Amino acid sequence: MKKETTVPVVKGRTYTIDILRLGTNGEGVGRVENFTVFVPGALPGETVEGRAEIVKRQYATAQLVRIVQPSPDRTKPACPVYDECGGCRLQHLSYEGQLREKRRQVKDALERIGHLPEVPVLPTIGADDPMSYRNKMQLPVAAGKKKHEPHIGCFAEKSHRVIDIERCPIQKDGNNLIIPVVRDWMREYKIPAYDEDRGTGIMRHIMGRVGVHSGEVMVCLVTAVDMVPHMKDLVRLLREKVPGLASVVQNVNKRHTNVILGEKTKVIFGSPTIHDAIGPLQFHISAQSFFQINSEQAQKLYETTLSFADLKGEETVIDVYCGTGTITLFLAQQAKEAYGIEIVAPAIKDAIQNAKDNGIRNTQFILGDAAYKLPELLRSGVKPDVIVVDPPRAGCEEKVLYAVARVKPKRVVYVSCNPATLARDLAYMKKQGYKTIKVQPVDMFSQTHHVESVAVLVRGQKIRKCDEA
Repeated sequence: MKKETTVPVVKGRTYTIDILRLGTNGEGVGRVENFTVFVPGALPGETVEGRAEIVKRQYATAQLVRIVQPSPDRTKPACPVYDECGGCRLQHLSYEGQLREKRRQVKDALERIGHLPEVPVLPTIGADDPMSYRNKMQLPVAAGKKKHEPHIGCFAEKSHRVIDIERCPIQKDGNNLIIPVVRDWMREYKIPAYDEDRGTGIMRHIMGRVGVHSGEVMVCLVTAVDMVPHMKDLVRLLREKVPGLASVVQNVNKRHTNVILGEKTKVIFGSPTIHDAIGPLQFHISAQSFFQINSEQAQKLYETTLSFADLKGEETVIDVYCGTGTITLFLAQQAKEAYGIEIVAPAIKDAIQNAKDNGIRNTQFILGDAAYKLPELLRSGVKPDVIVVDPPRAGCEEKVLYAVARVKPKRVVYVSCNPATLARDLAYMKKQGYKTIKVQPVDMFSQTHHVESVAVLVRGQKIRKCDEA
């Protein structure tokens, strides 16, 4: 008979908890009688009082009631609505503490999930400015309690209630300048906010994009209708108050959906795109374009990837999950030839255009599933020396990793946005004969719990058969 596990935590009761580490969502993780309790807002090294809210067989969550012994890394958040907003999770932790915790998050995942305690995890590459880094802003618009008093801001945590803000401290200044202009225009001309419950009103979202290197600013107004009154007045106000304004576009989204952008976009003022650069590469950015939201840290991430690829100028490189081709183009600068594989057709179209815009001719972009396109390339005579993978949060599909291993590149560089799936995939590649040399965390999203990493693997012994092959 299985022994019944006794849960030592009762819902509604308050417990004194020593916080050991941060969880994957930035919450404090502690123990009560060796039972795991998650406490949002608590930090490692702190002793806190927490009231149990949700109790499961394996864990509990608790509301932070009081900090008995604070961490020396605890700091005052810069954002006045930090406690309400569902965006940043780590503004109450010093930046040095954030960098340490992100490295620990990667190291813990490698040890617990990947069983790879021997892999060195380097100190996290931090940002020169851990605030004011976001070059893209997407803010919902909602009606306030008073008539013609719109709320423009962020969703409260786990809700669709819009918290009205004056500015967001992690946004670029160019984006923050847009907020009061649109709010004042809506007030003056009585432009109604969209009501998602009734499906009425006009203004749904405000999007801002800043070209960090060009200084150009784009404003995208997401509306529920085609014709918006007094749009010329808004353009006039934006031109007066937003330096560098290069583009005002309107995106029409009439659907009852949580998806922000609709299919129709029209230019109201200026150009349909703005420009930005990452390192020596130039990019056109539209309202719909994918572009890294932290340009400065993206450059550090790509330079790390390039360094780990260790190219001498004669190599053939394949970039799997290449997206719009930014990493492919970085690699192409120091390779003989570079191939990008991506399953999303619009991204491949953008990648081809980005290569043309930058005058890079030693690239080829392929639309399709890498699990099949990699063997096809091999059969066509392409023999890669290095393969780079940059998958989504779910990590690489096993069939893709197996295809990479079968192609037998000397070196694999893995760019990850999720330590858990990175650890899982590195463990799989170890079974396929690849040794992980080191992992470099990069802080792309300061003040949040997210961390990017770059790992480098080299080929060792013989490759085993895929479990599903």
